[in-house]
Amino acid sequence: MPKAAVKRFRRLPDDEQSRIIEMAWEDRTPFDAIETLYGLAEPEVIEVMRHQLKPASFRLWRKRVTGRATKHTALRSPDVLRGYCPTQYKC
Repeated sequence: MPKAAVKRFRRLPDDEQSRIIEMAWEDRTPFDAIETLYGLAEPEVIEVMRHQLKPASFRLWRKRVTGRATKHTALRSPDVLRGYCPTQYKC
């Protein structure tokens, strides 16, 4: 049975579901931006991705984003301001 995060995710419109997955795939978009825009914290995004992706794709994604400084705002340089814009374009 899907967890609460997956159930909440499924209630979103299809375009927002696609955008969340797209943002999770993007290397430069931090998890904090997804949480700010959609209310899904990093563990919830991971659970959604686990549920939405094929097992091999999920493993590749996790390997790529684990510890990546650009996906974790706390690990980023303070000079990087990207990630809090509500669109894919510069604010």
